[in-house]
Amino acid sequence: MKLSPLALGLSLALYAASGYAAAATNATHGADSAPAPATSTSSSPAQPTDNDASDDNDSRNRRPNKVKQLGAVDVNAALDQARNALSPDTGSSQYVITAQNIQALPLGDSTPLNQVLLQAPGVVQDSYGQLHVRGDHANLQYRIDGVLLPESISGFGQTLDARLIQNVKLLDGALPAQYGDRTAAVVDITTKSGAEMGNGGSVGITGGSFGTINPYASIWGHSGNWSYFFTGNYMENNVGIENPTRSRDPIHDRTNQVKGFGDISYVVNNDTRLSFLFGVTNNRFQIPNNPSQTPNFGYLDVTHFNSANLNERQDEQTRFGMVTLQSKFGDTSYQVSVGQRFSGLQYYPDDIGDLMFNGVAGQINQGDRASTLQADFATPWGGSHTLRYGLYYEFDRATTSTNSLVFPTNPDGSQASTVPFNISTGDRILAKTEALYLQDEWDISDTLTLNYGLRGDRYTAFREESQLSPRVGLLWQATDSTTVHAGYSRYFTPPQTELISTENIEAFANTTNAVKNYGNNTPLTERSNYFDVGVQQSIGSDWTLGLDEYYRKVDRLQDLGQFGTALVYSTFNYKYGRVRGTEFTLSYNHGPLTAYFNGAYSRAMGKDVITSQYNFGAAELAYIADNWIHLDHDQKLTSSGGVTYAITDNTKVGTDYLFGSGLRQEGLVPNGLSLPYYFQLNFDVSHDFNFDSIGKIHTQLALINALDRSFRLRSGTGIGVGAPQYGPRRGLYLTLQKDF
Repeated sequence: MKLSPLALGLSLALYAASGYAAAATNATHGADSAPAPATSTSSSPAQPTDNDASDDNDSRNRRPNKVKQLGAVDVNAALDQARNALSPDTGSSQYVITAQNIQALPLGDSTPLNQVLLQAPGVVQDSYGQLHVRGDHANLQYRIDGVLLPESISGFGQTLDARLIQNVKLLDGALPAQYGDRTAAVVDITTKSGAEMGNGGSVGITGGSFGTINPYASIWGHSGNWSYFFTGNYMENNVGIENPTRSRDPIHDRTNQVKGFGDISYVVNNDTRLSFLFGVTNNRFQIPNNPSQTPNFGYLDVTHFNSANLNERQDEQTRFGMVTLQSKFGDTSYQVSVGQRFSGLQYYPDDIGDLMFNGVAGQINQGDRASTLQADFATPWGGSHTLRYGLYYEFDRATTSTNSLVFPTNPDGSQASTVPFNISTGDRILAKTEALYLQDEWDISDTLTLNYGLRGDRYTAFREESQLSPRVGLLWQATDSTTVHAGYSRYFTPPQTELISTENIEAFANTTNAVKNYGNNTPLTERSNYFDVGVQQSIGSDWTLGLDEYYRKVDRLQDLGQFGTALVYSTFNYKYGRVRGTEFTLSYNHGPLTAYFNGAYSRAMGKDVITSQYNFGAAELAYIADNWIHLDHDQKLTSSGGVTYAITDNTKVGTDYLFGSGLRQEGLVPNGLSLPYYFQLNFDVSHDFNFDSIGKIHTQLALINALDRSFRLRSGTGIGVGAPQYGPRRGLYLTLQKDF
């Protein structure tokens, strides 16, 4: 394929300016021939007309078609496309994973959402199911059908189930003004719909190694103007949290988890739809034990405690519901949503064991209730412009109640008595998040689009902070096969609301849970400037590749750390931060074979801790004040990839992998060393059996970590790092599913 001189010249200029050719604009791994999701194999979806368009495989290299408004099903398709049009598609990077791609993963629809997102470029795995995108700690925004879902309290349970996903887009880079608050990446989920899938359902079970049992069921359909989709599952196993040792079988690590999701829609007329979506999650975990640890404190007349016998537990709950009205007023399309999310966490210590090892046994009960209002509008203007504007409001009411057993100490900090006593503390935090945005998408020509806008944010909790944030993004369709994007965004990222207050710190003075009370104990809002430039190239009809380069300069960089015994994270700030990286994507799709490869380089650095200094030692603070250090979640090299081959229509084989050069650990300086690299290889084979009596049964056999390589995600050292955590050991899992 020969590029035009202008396209080639621009590509070379971008390479010279950045040191790399840049890109990954909408690099969609997998494609039209990827295995169809098992949940739709026996259903009867409405057949699309020539003008129907699913956005699953849309890219900037081909614009989606218009949708005719005909029957109720076609109206739903038109409304889906109108909803998508509320969000601009310029400036930022985009990676799409479809339901077919998820089904092609070794565990199929039983794959946890965080493992699904690890198939995207620049996404790094961490312990407790955490994800880091482009050098950020958490800071992910989740949207379901265009509606923002407020984040849950920090923990390690998965809230959303992959079975509800029709496609999920990971948006990052220089985001348009529409996106704020959590800006490391936007996880934009489009849910499955009974209007598209017809009437049907599925039941199944996944089971296998480590006592894994995961039964599930889904049902969907439509009747007249109504459509619905429901899914629910139960899961239990013996590896709820990463093992703190290399052993194959962790000690005291059982979990049971219940998840449910529903989406009900009613088409009022050709332009109006009313929807209600809801979800519930209830997860229970044992905290795994690390044997052969030495107690640090005495308890009454007890001087020895076997750490393998600790009995610590943590429960997590999330419930949310959103009511959404989508319609038109003249030429203006809009969507308005109101909702509420409750998130709760309870940590139950082993009183004697926690006292002897940590000097504190604190029973923690956290809750956060968020009420939200979101409105988005799009108005065509002057033939070549689309104005988009809207607002977001969130009111959080967060509470924390802790009952702690501690020992008294002498003036030098040594234990003064082996008799514990109780301290009760509590916080009540009210926080408001308010945002307005206005942006214009200007089609300068058939090949050049400029999106520019302004966003205003205000966050009020312990103090009021606000910012006006300009955004600009440029999209150039250089040739039919070459797309270039570039963008700049100013970001404003408020802290999370579950914080430790000064009063709680002072309550533990002269005890074995005391910390030095110095510095500013209230985290600050992060402010940053983000630059992103990229190019995507299609080669023939089978290959798509891209490169993307980004740089972020940060003031008051936010980070999270586990500083207590419970697996709850606390926010702190570095005065300065700088993050840069490069991502490469490659996908292939031809006939029965689909393949994808992602590679990423990243460096994330911070300097001078300016809030929550009580979590650090004096020597650590002094060093960080004068020197740049790696953030604890910084991973230099990350890669993922996979291959799927359809032997027949009923039989498919596949493999995928994850590679990382390792997160950070303590060295001669804070976070001075990198953990060893890791490589996890997975295999799967699936086959659909046809029986005369019961019809089709889908089976899928997965071998996870086939090489059984034991690798550390965390060593237990580094800033804000708790116990060691190891990746999964080899496991064999079988899925049986019946569609109806």
